[in-house]
Amino acid sequence: MTVLRSGLLDGRAVAVAGGVTPALSRALSALGASVHELDPALDEDGARDWAGEIAPLHALVFDAARTFADGGQAHLGAALEAAWVATRGVATGALIPAGAGKVLLIAPRPAGAAFASAARAALENLARTLSVEWARYGVTAVAIAPGATSTDDDLAELVCFLVSIAGDYFSGCAFELGAGLIRTS
Repeated sequence: MTVLRSGLLDGRAVAVAGGVTPALSRALSALGASVHELDPALDEDGARDWAGEIAPLHALVFDAARTFADGGQAHLGAALEAAWVATRGVATGALIPAGAGKVLLIAPRPAGAAFASAARAALENLARTLSVEWARYGVTAVAIAPGATSTDDDLAELVCFLVSIAGDYFSGCAFELGAGLIRTS
């Protein structure tokens, strides 16, 4: 992390869920965020109860890669369901009542999975829809689509930027990482 300044995320509480990599959790912590892991086994009510324990909560980062696994049709459904359960639980339990927050949905990488494109499109659609539906509550939502050559450090740097106050300006966007470029659509 050479681009982002030390202390950028001081005082920010970030919930991570799905399959967030240790590198991402370390990057968030290194910049000053308190990182809270959401137990993926919790049901919707459990996620809502958990979210109320952290006040204030500034962001949820959900990484669909682990649940998506080998990319089969059953894993596609499981990944999308897990994304929705975590997002809805944290948003209704912490972000919406606080009147502000961010949801970052990380899609699986494109290579090697039959339904990777479907997962990426579904998470982008969810982020775009939530950005409209939850704008009145001050909650923003974005999707991040790592490329086949994106590193964990590339992903961590973008997530840390989006969790910072500089990321407040982005909602309803899809960020595509790849070949050293970040493209928004």
